[in-house]
Amino acid sequence: MMSAQDAALKVRSADARTLERLYARYNRREYVHPDPLEFLYRYDDVRDREVAGMVASSLAYGRVEQILKSVAKVLDRMTERPARFLERASEARLHRTFAAFRHRFTAGEEMARLLYGVKRVMKRYGSLEACFAAGTEDMEDTDDTVRPALTAFVDELSAGAGGRPESLLPDPGKGSACKRLHLFLRWMVRCDAVDPGGWEGVPPSKLVVPLDVHMFRLCRALGFTRRRQADARTAFEVTARFRQIAPEDPVRYDFALTRLGIRKDLEVDAFLNAREAKRRVAVAGTASRKQTGAAGTGRS
Repeated sequence: MMSAQDAALKVRSADARTLERLYARYNRREYVHPDPLEFLYRYDDVRDREVAGMVASSLAYGRVEQILKSVAKVLDRMTERPARFLERASEARLHRTFAAFRHRFTAGEEMARLLYGVKRVMKRYGSLEACFAAGTEDMEDTDDTVRPALTAFVDELSAGAGGRPESLLPDPGKGSACKRLHLFLRWMVRCDAVDPGGWEGVPPSKLVVPLDVHMFRLCRALGFTRRRQADARTAFEVTARFRQIAPEDPVRYDFALTRLGIRKDLEVDAFLNAREAKRRVAVAGTASRKQTGAAGTGRS
């Protein structure tokens, strides 16, 4: 009879193969639109890209069509070089530029404050990457995620903004999954066909899955969590499960998985049913081989 440990290993192996196939098929730039990530492709300079990434990720709530319109409105006003725009913009100019801006709960005043916070952090550290890297210096070897550095990063941005712009910057210390911040980190740290990367000092192994309601429901269906809230504890739990499959890159499958239900040729139920069938075949095959081996030993 197969041990529970053998069964778990086989299930994990089957999951890895299923996820790799999904990654190979859908982790392509042609499947990005509509996604605020697409704005980062405009910028070759990492400093411009990180500013654009902060804008795009902070506004990534609500209907995707409105998100894209709002991100475009902000970035278009910052010219082709958003980092240089911030270097030259005064606090008063930022408030004038975005006075009429509105995205759901976010008014222009909050956007101006966030951008002023980004400006001051970049002036002090040289880049957002350098600011984040400073927070990693205090991380312990036992820290398996970027959470301590993320907390320090948000504190720096909030201080620069004269207080945290609450609709744009979640507080990692309050138990939120901080989906938008972890999405920003995925974009800037990972580098593949979809994520443009640019931040080389943060290991992808420390990233956390950007957990929203859609990803939360999918992870529950996958059996990666039994928790009932899409909060920080759940985000860490599902990240730990993905880390068992991809230790060096636990958010590797995030983009491909979030295509489920968005694309007509990739329905959630069909994917889950196919994945469950592969898991059963893997477990049954192992059990059959063990029984055959046991019978052969008996005959000898």
